Amino acid sequence: MDLKSMVHVFGEVLFDCFPDGSRVIGGAPFNVAWNLQSFGLAPQFISRIGDDLDGKEIVIRMTNWQMSQSALQIDPIHPTGLVRVEIDHGEPHYDIVANSAYDFIDANALPNIKTDGILYHGSLGLRNPTSLKALQVLKSNHQGKIFVDVNLRDPWWQKETLFSLLDDANWVKINEHELEVLCPETSDLESAINIFSKRFDLDILIVTLGEKGAIAWNKQQFIKVQPIASTQVVDTVGAGDAFASVFLLGLSKGWTIETTLERAQAFAGKIVTRHGSTINDLEFYQKFSQQWN
Repeated sequence: MDLKSMVHVFGEVLFDCFPDGSRVIGGAPFNVAWNLQSFGLAPQFISRIGDDLDGKEIVIRMTNWQMSQSALQIDPIHPTGLVRVEIDHGEPHYDIVANSAYDFIDANALPNIKTDGILYHGSLGLRNPTSLKALQVLKSNHQGKIFVDVNLRDPWWQKETLFSLLDDANWVKINEHELEVLCPETSDLESAINIFSKRFDLDILIVTLGEKGAIAWNKQQFIKVQPIASTQVVDTVGAGDAFASVFLLGLSKGWTIETTLERAQAFAGKIVTRHGSTINDLEFYQKFSQQWN
């Protein structure tokens, strides 16, 4: 693979655990890496799992999906990440268990290479200083561009830390509610996008709008996309990760921003018609690849 098109994905992998006893593998970076692998991009997934049954299950799933484990660390002390989901009056509440293995990604165990291409990371997986240090070391050896996917999960983020990460970013994806929190100066969406983009000198800012689609600003124009009106929504979990995955795919392949946005929206629109944030069906992805080639 051309190193300039390589995607390095840094951050959490975990299991969402529901009251009925069901579990779903997830974590935004893992979802993104899974989707990119499905599109034939072979990303390097940089994370840490526990030496436990959950960790072994992750290894099996990655192996079956032919995902590289060269940068997957095994933690002998801390458990694989968990999110306990509770439903209260119909609304989900999340207990993102602290001191999980992904909180302790070890800088000394990172691949000893200078990375090129694109480095993707979110913000949740950096709540612990250990993983934050590992990312800083990784970035010091990174010669390509950086994509930051903002995930504000209370109480696991700090504005000062997040802004320092955004200062290093070339591309940022954020949802409209998170943009309101981080840029409260104006209630006008396009003004907020402009202010936020200039503050961090971004090449592209993507704002996802839920059922209204998405909008991007590339220092020259606003580009908007809308979902297909007939979409039958089954599960919105992972829709943002799906969108980010295809946007990264487009960046790596040199698609125009208009084409990239349209394809990212189309893929996210299909993900929400299925249960789960990752699809264990290669044919599902191949249909998109065939259309896009």
